[in-house]
Amino acid sequence: MSDEHVTSKSSPSSVSFELASRNTGLAVQRTRMSADRTLMAVIRTSLSLVSFGFTISQIFQKLTESKVLNGDATAGRHFGAALVLVGITMLVLGIVYHGQFMLALRISRRQLTKDGLIHGKSPFPPSLTLITAVVLLGISIAAIISMVFHVGPF
Repeated sequence: MSDEHVTSKSSPSSVSFELASRNTGLAVQRTRMSADRTLMAVIRTSLSLVSFGFTISQIFQKLTESKVLNGDATAGRHFGAALVLVGITMLVLGIVYHGQFMLALRISRRQLTKDGLIHGKSPFPPSLTLITAVVLLGISIAAIISMVFHVGPF
């Protein structure tokens, strides 16, 4: 592959190679966006589990404190905590999977660029979805600590 600019007036083989190279580069970008969408689905599901679990736990705690429930409401609080833990576990697994997948994709992209099969000019920035997932993980861990030890802002 030469460094000359390929146009419609270039040789058919140069045009064909350039188009294939661009399509392969776009395929890598589509794969990256697909991985982000998968992580977003994990975030939505884990956020639902964490928020439902936290809400259930808080409701049972407040009902017990206000003496609305006569008996022990630990089962409800434990169920809420279990939902939060499932959400946290799901989020951790999603982050790990996403990280491994993105690392493999970066390595593959680097090799394709090195072999001259794609251009390395297109950006491959850090995933905003991954950053969001890590922030949500921190908030979820703070929530479970607050639920179990009755400390913190929650």
